[in-house]
Amino acid sequence: MASAVLPSGSQCAAAAAAAAVAAAAAPPGLRLRLLLLLLSAAALIATGDGQNLFTKDVTVIEGEVATISCQVNKSDDSVIQLLNPNRQTIYFRDFRPLKDSRFQLLNFSSSELKVSLTNVSISDEGRYFCQLYTDPPQESYTTITVLVPPRNLMIDIQKDTAVEGEEIEVNCTAMASKPATTIRWFKGNKELKGKSEVEEWSDMYTVTSQLMLKVHKEDDGVPVICQVEHPAVTGNLQTQRYLEVQYKPQVHIQMTYPLQGLTREGDALELTCEAIGKPQPVMVTWVRVDDEMPQHAVLSGPNLFINNLNKTDNGTYRCEASNIVGKAHSDYMLYVYDPPTTIPPPTTTTTTTTTTTILTIITDSRAGEEGSIRAVDHAVIGGVVAVVVFAMLCLLIILGRYFARHKGTYFTHEAKGADDAADADTAIINAEGGQNNSEEKKEYFI
Repeated sequence: MASAVLPSGSQCAAAAAAAAVAAAAAPPGLRLRLLLLLLSAAALIATGDGQNLFTKDVTVIEGEVATISCQVNKSDDSVIQLLNPNRQTIYFRDFRPLKDSRFQLLNFSSSELKVSLTNVSISDEGRYFCQLYTDPPQESYTTITVLVPPRNLMIDIQKDTAVEGEEIEVNCTAMASKPATTIRWFKGNKELKGKSEVEEWSDMYTVTSQLMLKVHKEDDGVPVICQVEHPAVTGNLQTQRYLEVQYKPQVHIQMTYPLQGLTREGDALELTCEAIGKPQPVMVTWVRVDDEMPQHAVLSGPNLFINNLNKTDNGTYRCEASNIVGKAHSDYMLYVYDPPTTIPPPTTTTTTTTTTTILTIITDSRAGEEGSIRAVDHAVIGGVVAVVVFAMLCLLIILGRYFARHKGTYFTHEAKGADDAADADTAIINAEGGQNNSEEKKEYFI
């Protein structure tokens, strides 16, 4: 928006007089325009003290309606007119000389001239001038900017079907927009980075974005989205393509019998091979690694059935599947254990009670050699502990009996030699040590 000062009042008066003379001699078609100029010149003679003309810039989307408003502060009924970028008068007060019905008067007063422009196109862009005929005259302009959304959004994938691990090129083009669009890439919910190029033609822009994408089997069926961001677009303007990725089979072996997972001698075994790929594998085969398949094994499509298992069936069984992309396999290792057995129970008798222990040993197909070694170790350790405890009990019993037998037995030497005396008096007299040797008395304990 800008303002300018028009010619002075005396100049406008002279121009008005010349226009009046010309209007009298002009053809009827031109006479009306000259009379309008005469009125404009007469309005310019009014004073413009304290008045202020202003307007605002307009941004509009192509095909929508633009509103132009010329406003005056402290108006004194001076004439307002609106001109197009070619300086042609659109409205003079409330009169429309321009023969373009897209312009319609919305409001006219001494303080405002408001005009609407419908079905805006890119050719309508430019400066529109508001003029106020005061002394000195005033002028202000508003700029109409037209936004053009992309007319066409296209996405193109280099290959309709890709193989896992392959890198493919994806392109997205947004045509004929103004201003240039911004293109964003998404794979599912994950945003990716592309490379964009902008081409300008006649004030319009075409944007092409390139995305290099390495695909995996997880990308099969995932959408690649090209999304456009543009000031003329509300919400999400996008287009997408779904990836189609071929990949080699994924193989998994499922034991369907026995249900408890035990493979004992004499039982049956049934395995099912599940293979998923794109394209779907058409053939699934069973082989025995490093050996021939047992004669009593039955193959039925993806199923392997072995009846009456025995030790000779031990080994690795492999399921193989293939398609045009490649092949894959999965292995199952079979180990047949002995059937469950029961050992007769040992009996232990004491003076008070009799305890009978029944020991049952069941061979578990899932118990390996490591479990057997751990069981032997525990048995050895238990035996050693039992022997040590038994030895300690025997030692305690022997020591107890010994101390009980010698309890309070000891010898003294206070009356050594008294045993040979004829009577007690003689024994006292003959006693060695007597009272005189009391300091040498000793006792010996055994």
